[in-house]
Amino acid sequence: MQNTLRWKKFPVLDNGFVCLVDVMGDDDAIVQAARVSYGEGTRKVSDNRTLLRYLMRHQHTTPFEMVEIKFLIRVPMDTWRQWIRHRTASVNEYSTRYSIAIDAAYETEPTAWRKQSDSNRQGSDGFIDESAGFELCEAERVFHQQARELYNSRIEQGIAREQARKDLPLSTYTEAYWKTNLHNLFHFLRLRMASDAQFEIRSYAETIGHAIVKPLFPMAWEAFVDYQFESLRLSKPDRDMITRITAAGKVPVDESEFMRLQDEAWRNLERCRERDECIAKLRGLGLVR
Repeated sequence: MQNTLRWKKFPVLDNGFVCLVDVMGDDDAIVQAARVSYGEGTRKVSDNRTLLRYLMRHQHTTPFEMVEIKFLIRVPMDTWRQWIRHRTASVNEYSTRYSIAIDAAYETEPTAWRKQSDSNRQGSDGFIDESAGFELCEAERVFHQQARELYNSRIEQGIAREQARKDLPLSTYTEAYWKTNLHNLFHFLRLRMASDAQFEIRSYAETIGHAIVKPLFPMAWEAFVDYQFESLRLSKPDRDMITRITAAGKVPVDESEFMRLQDEAWRNLERCRERDECIAKLRGLGLVR
């Protein structure tokens, strides 16, 4: 499987890609690291799966750190800024001080311009009208062309590459090698594959997860999905609300009844994201309608 995936470019967005460069280890390497005191022995595959799921379930992370994966990625610079905030990796990025900037910029589709969310300052909510989207796309195309022509003109005039690049838009693609261990990669995927992650970086995370990590580590991926990505984390206030709702003897309750039973710390707050998140969790569990 490793040989068939290496150097295969999986497309992302319009001009981006992710590519597996190298990998050290597999599912067996994870459980072997956990059994270091007596080695792999003659354990059955089913035993490996059971142990691996136990490790994930109880957050024994060290065995997952024994596996390392190296990627080559091409990604817009603004998305790369989000990506590089995950500081648990070794990185070597394409340098526009030494090389000519990649002649590609991420272009938005007319139907893909998102509106700012009213409730989440760092998120979006819905899309603008397609006709307005066409106007934005044309303005984007003109801007990209002008920025590239300005950059090329500076290069032709002999301006240093490190200075000529300063007005390139953040939509310009960059490339980087990104090497991390499986534990930190799962943390990245849990955050960036989430439905509330920005679309662009979510597209990269989903491609990495489904196209590369899942076939390389099928048992670890299954455990990750079950115990991290699709799990539900309950806080103490969440658990207290569940106790009060079930003690009331009527399940599910409507939102007005939830508000009557709500945590004391939330009662006098007109807006409370913690409370909103609790309601959403309990709706998902069928306890609030």
